[in-house]
Amino acid sequence: MSEEKKSNEKLYKSAAGTVISVRCLAEAAVLVALAQVLSYIKLMQLPNGGSLTPAMFPIILFAIRWGLKPGLLASFAFGLLQLIFDGAYAWGWQSMLLDYLVAFTPLGLAGLFKGKKWGIFVGTVLGCFCRFVVHYISGVTIYKILAPTELLGMTFTSPSFYSLVYNGSYMLPNTILALVIAALLYVPLKKYILAQDLPN
Repeated sequence: MSEEKKSNEKLYKSAAGTVISVRCLAEAAVLVALAQVLSYIKLMQLPNGGSLTPAMFPIILFAIRWGLKPGLLASFAFGLLQLIFDGAYAWGWQSMLLDYLVAFTPLGLAGLFKGKKWGIFVGTVLGCFCRFVVHYISGVTIYKILAPTELLGMTFTSPSFYSLVYNGSYMLPNTILALVIAALLYVPLKKYILAQDLPN
């Protein structure tokens, strides 16, 4: 192969990589912005933070399309936006760290299942479960000062059980909602969910 041909191939690969990177960034910006907008559609709001919204789906969709690393970065960016615009529920820097920056980032774990046939469903469950675990830890370590307290007609004296019920009461519906949205959009958006429109 001639040196000129090798040089042309390098230039082509470099240009193709740049196009992919720009597209990845553009999709990240659009889907993170969409998630932020959807976060204002609160179908349920709990008194000490936590709500039911369709906001997680765009983040999970991005992760499923682009993979783990871009997914984690987009999830972190979404968590940062949530902290900035919804951080009134944070109790000090520890809560800001756990309930926003750390808690939303695991949604990007859905990227582990990029290209898998049913990956968006497994990825949704994994990402939501890991987010729940972070909120649970926050509830036990930071919000334990709220126990004993009443919730859903019950009085809690155990911070662990209180955190389990409190965080589960919005994370389980959020997980189900994300799964329902994924199921409704799976057939019409299958090509995009499986990233078949992207170069290998």
